[in-house]
Amino acid sequence: MTQHLAKLGLGSGQFGLDQPQGGRGRPREAEARDILSIAARAGLSVMEVGRHPQAIELKLGQLIPKPNPFRLTVTTVRPDRGPDFAEGEVRAQLARLGVERVEAIFAPSATDLLNPSGPALWDRLKKLKDEGLCRKVGVSVYASDDPLGLARRFKPDVVQAPASLLDQRLIVDGTLTELAEMGVEVQLRSIFLNGVLFLPPDRAPSHLKAAAGRISRARRLIAEGRSDPLQAALGFALSRPEASAVLVDVASVAEMSAVIAAASNPPPDLDWDEMAIDDPAALDPRAWAAA
Repeated sequence: MTQHLAKLGLGSGQFGLDQPQGGRGRPREAEARDILSIAARAGLSVMEVGRHPQAIELKLGQLIPKPNPFRLTVTTVRPDRGPDFAEGEVRAQLARLGVERVEAIFAPSATDLLNPSGPALWDRLKKLKDEGLCRKVGVSVYASDDPLGLARRFKPDVVQAPASLLDQRLIVDGTLTELAEMGVEVQLRSIFLNGVLFLPPDRAPSHLKAAAGRISRARRLIAEGRSDPLQAALGFALSRPEASAVLVDVASVAEMSAVIAAASNPPPDLDWDEMAIDDPAALDPRAWAAA
């Protein structure tokens, strides 16, 4: 296994287990089982489960290879209903997945931690860590969340943060480097920036119109470097020294195979700095949600 492939992790958000058919008309369960099997054989270590309906978590528990080859991470519920409810949900989620412990339990967001009931949730997650239910506690952040301030206050073991060859804000300002130097494990997510590099220019979301020239330039540089968007996006993320893991979501066996093939090769020799979008409005996650 290559060094970069060892950093690759898998998200479960695109499996579509709540839909009747998968790729090539196959049942979703069969598609998901094969995705997980391919990921396990390739040596992917981290798997992010996130939040799913209970029936989907039960299906995932049945589909994950045995013995479980993945370091699973889960995300707890929002803190509004109190730490007892959150703990009960975490324990029920682990039972549905068929595991006694996980690698990490994540608080839902920085906003949730910073609301009045957030600290009580965080204290409960640390208690679950002390009891051996997980090895790490963490939080998922956006660039606008002041990740360093959050890390100094709550001292998470791991942070999930967005970074891509188009969205390099947390790299350029030194946030990811400083987090790593603080001993916080950094997992990168959103490395494909909602697939913008894979879309024809005329299909880009409306809030990215102002950045269309920069995106077109990135496409041209990738092509001139004899690479393709998938190799470039993966190469950029996997080569980041700050990152311990790089999470990708795939919806089919074909996508899983393509990601593994691209990640198995050395990253392309491209001028990453020239591909970054410097328009905060274009990268605002609220704009993505409304797109």
